[in-house]
Amino acid sequence: MRTQGRRRLARTYFEASLRRIDEWAPRRTENDNFYYDLTPRNRAYLAALIAAISGQSVSVIEDFIQELADDQELRAHIAGILRRDASLSDLEVGFGRREGWYAMVRLLKPATVVETGVHHGVGACVIGAALLRNAAEGRPGRYYGTDIDPTAGALFTGRYAAHGEILYGDSIESLRSLSGPIDLFINDSDHSAEYEAAEYEEIAPKLAHLSVVLGDNSHVTLALSDFARRRGRPFVFFGEEPSDHWYPGAGIGISPSAVPLGGLG
Repeated sequence: MRTQGRRRLARTYFEASLRRIDEWAPRRTENDNFYYDLTPRNRAYLAALIAAISGQSVSVIEDFIQELADDQELRAHIAGILRRDASLSDLEVGFGRREGWYAMVRLLKPATVVETGVHHGVGACVIGAALLRNAAEGRPGRYYGTDIDPTAGALFTGRYAAHGEILYGDSIESLRSLSGPIDLFINDSDHSAEYEAAEYEEIAPKLAHLSVVLGDNSHVTLALSDFARRRGRPFVFFGEEPSDHWYPGAGIGISPSAVPLGGLG
């Protein structure tokens, strides 16, 4: 096959994404933190991975993921706030990898969840929805978000903020103010490898004996993988497959304190 033929062959792998870019550009104003749903196959892989590291059945994890997908009250809450903000009114929010965050909160029933980097607050609301259901089952927990932007977390209001709060300022300083123990930690702030690693080191002595650390930047850096290796913790990675979106996807780095997670839930 000559050079031109090889070019044509290679481009066939990207044609769908290029078409989606042309459709997306004139109607969406998001410039980062892209929102999308996962493909059915990718969602099935996510459930299987969480089941494998937790020792729980795939069907239980699938039920948690479906519970979020069916939560029309949460979707209406997010859409209602976005409609009132002209700069965000064209956003179409899909939960993507946050489905895994939700399933983790529902599975582990953590007493304390910490997320660094709140942005609009979609993840905070997803976690808040999971904590509401945990509380209704007699297993309440508390969410702490951190963000350096004092306007972050516009979506995190009403009943979804009932079990949580946002700490504004440098995330390292905010993490320093928390006493622990932290059952579930989610890194999603400054995406430099150095800062990500600094967050892990700050929370390391505050992690509960049975805990899970999730990294939102593990598709870019080895920070969580390196942290897990130094601390003798397992590490696995889930890569996203966005549905009907040009973005190739991010993922979830997952480092539990033990495999299977067993008595955490």
